Amino acid sequence: MGETIPIAVPRKGRPLESVLDRLASRLGVPALADEITSTLRHEKALTKGSLDPDEENVYHRLAEYSTVDDPTAPEYTLVRDTRAGKPRRIVFDSVTIPLDGADGIARDSASDEASIQLVGREEPFRALRTHEFALGFDSADLVLEEVVDLRPDPLGRIADINARIDPAESDVRVVTGLGDTVYHTLMGSPETVPAATALDREYLADYEGPLCIEPRYERLVRAVLGTSVLEDIEFHYPNEGREEEAAIADTGLGVYLTVTGSTAREHGLLLGEQLFPSETVLLESTPEVSDEVAAVRSLLNGGDLETELAVEQ
Repeated sequence: MGETIPIAVPRKGRPLESVLDRLASRLGVPALADEITSTLRHEKALTKGSLDPDEENVYHRLAEYSTVDDPTAPEYTLVRDTRAGKPRRIVFDSVTIPLDGADGIARDSASDEASIQLVGREEPFRALRTHEFALGFDSADLVLEEVVDLRPDPLGRIADINARIDPAESDVRVVTGLGDTVYHTLMGSPETVPAATALDREYLADYEGPLCIEPRYERLVRAVLGTSVLEDIEFHYPNEGREEEAAIADTGLGVYLTVTGSTAREHGLLLGEQLFPSETVLLESTPEVSDEVAAVRSLLNGGDLETELAVEQ
């Protein structure tokens, strides 16, 4: 019987879409990826109020989307959204994808197909830490927020994360990034940053004063800037309900996750050094990696498989 390899994935948002894009290209399932992406975008728009809901309530839509008697069709579930009123939101739950015919996966015609099962988790990284899964996808940010060592020198690349993980702290390692890069960027007001001054880590090394960040990113900022830079810096946090970039403009200097910087410029902020890529990454729980898991990991990583995926008879 063919083995099914479970893989933890985000339930919604940009990280899940990046995972689906990778699977669409590597496993040849663009229609499935498009179906899940379009469904969740539609539900997000309904939750945010960008679309008027139709006559069907959320439970009817959930039943319409999910195909419980066919594991190769996507299933969805409900979670409480964090927006005002905490509405129920439809998010991804699971789907099984046969690997027969994928690049590098050889098959015995007498065997059942091997497959992977995508399983939605709120925080896939933590599911790997507790050895529930051998493989998963999550934001690199969460790895920095939880397990990388804080050192005097900065951490600036996805490729350097594993060297900062204490083996006694976690068995999870980063395999590769998916390229959906959004940068944590240094920003400052013209009043704080003198004209013609480079707004970068060197500037921060000589800076004494407040630095505005989101509280949840404090450990991440310490990791990407390095602790030596922060000796004379005091973290300030946006007041509740205050837009982050507006709070940075009030403070004079800050770090914020930005795509284009357009909103920052609306607040008169200068964009400085891109400090660290907030990127979706493929993760592995090293002790759980069998030969079969390693073959799937290689496929998802984009590399050529050196051995066939083992399939039980």
